[in-house]
Amino acid sequence: MADAKGVIASVDGRYALVRMDDTGCGRCHEPGGCGGVNIGKMLCRTPAEFRVENPGGAVVGQHVSVVVPDGAVRNGALLAYGLPLLLMLIGAFLGSVLSGDLGAIVGAVCGVAASLPVLRYAQARNVTSAQFQPYISTGRTDK
Repeated sequence: MADAKGVIASVDGRYALVRMDDTGCGRCHEPGGCGGVNIGKMLCRTPAEFRVENPGGAVVGQHVSVVVPDGAVRNGALLAYGLPLLLMLIGAFLGSVLSGDLGAIVGAVCGVAASLPVLRYAQARNVTSAQFQPYISTGRTDK
């Protein structure tokens, strides 16, 4: 599981607005960390805030960890990047077989366009699934 530290900014029913301390997963200086927090600090000057489910009832001002379940980021990235790329390549191949270079271009565009409804459907299905939703964990507060 990937987690990032933040502070509860406000509470709204079973959700809380969490102001994140850092962008990224916080594993920058660990083996296998990508250093994404450094890029995030250059691009985003203001702290990021996210509306996250609050099952433990954390209160305003409390330091918490926002946890993303295992596989959620990988599955989302594969779907968001892999599917359009795969359909673009298939469309380009089929278009080039049927009509040369111009057909490859048209086929590639059609392949990407064909991926959009599939991505919308997958997003609508996954938005309610607990296995893809980040949540607040109060068990690990290193501050």
